[in-house]
Amino acid sequence: MRIDLHTHSRASDGTQSPTELVHAAVRAGLDVLALTDHDSAEGWAEAAAAADATGLRLVRGMEISTRHEGQGVHLLAYLPDATYPPLAAELERILEGRRSRVPGMLEALRGAGIDLSEADVARVSGHSAASGRPHVADALVAAGVVGDRTEAFDRYLSPGRPGYVDRYAAPLRETIRLVGEAGGVSVVAHAWGRRRDERPDAQAFAELAGLGLAGIEVDHQDHAPAARERLRAIARELDLVVTGSSDHHGEGKVDHDLGCHTTAPEELERLLDLAAAAAAASGRAVPEVV
Repeated sequence: MRIDLHTHSRASDGTQSPTELVHAAVRAGLDVLALTDHDSAEGWAEAAAAADATGLRLVRGMEISTRHEGQGVHLLAYLPDATYPPLAAELERILEGRRSRVPGMLEALRGAGIDLSEADVARVSGHSAASGRPHVADALVAAGVVGDRTEAFDRYLSPGRPGYVDRYAAPLRETIRLVGEAGGVSVVAHAWGRRRDERPDAQAFAELAGLGLAGIEVDHQDHAPAARERLRAIARELDLVVTGSSDHHGEGKVDHDLGCHTTAPEELERLLDLAAAAAAASGRAVPEVV
C-alpha cells in the first residue's frame, strides 16, 4: 500500500485542481492520498467526489501556518471539523494575513525595479483562497523575471530578500489544541527542512506531544538522511506517529513528485486511530476517510 499524506491543489498553491490531483495520484500508483491545502478545506468536497469515483482512499487535511518560539512551523491537521468556530476563525485570520501580504510584496518588488500588479497575481492564482508567496512567485515566472518558483523564492521572496513581507501565523501550541477540539490530529510538517538549526528540538517536541501533537513528518524531500534519522529517533522516543510524504504542488514545486516519500500503513492506522479518539472526545461531526 502506497500512502502520501501531504499534497496541495489549486485550492491553495498547487497547480492541479483537486480532481486532477486525485487522478494524478491514481496514475502514480497511490492507494491513499491526503489533500492538505494551506489553511483551507476548500478542495475537500471535489477531491472526495473524485476519490470516490476512482477508488482512491482520501484523507482530508490541511496545512496550517503557525509560529513557535519566533519561527514558522507548518502543522498538518488531519480530519478536523473545519466548521468548528474557533478553528474556522483562526483559519480565516491566517488567510487574511496571506491575502493582505500580497500588496506589500508587490510594493517591495516595485522598490526592487519589478512591476507586477495584483491582477498579474490573480491570473496565476485562480483567485485561490490561500493566495500568497507561491502565487507571487508564479507571477514572476509568467513575467519572465525568473525561471521557476525556486528561483523566485531564492532571489526575491525568502526572508532577507527584497520582496519578502512577514504575515500572521497562529501560535503552534494553541493550534494543536484547536485541532484536537475540532476532532482532528496534528503532525509537524517538514520540521527541519527549511532551516539550518534543528528546531523544534527533542525537548520542544516532548512539550508539544504533551499538548496533543500526534506525529512528525520525517520522510520529506527537504530533510537530509541524517536529519530523518534524528527525527525518527525523537518520534520513537515520544511514541509519535512517523509520516512520509511528497509535499506535492503539481508543477509548482520541483522534485516533489507524488509518492516520492510515503507513510507506512501501520503508521497511517495509528494516525486514524488517534483521529477517531479525538473525534469521540470532541463530539464534533468530523469528516470520514473515503
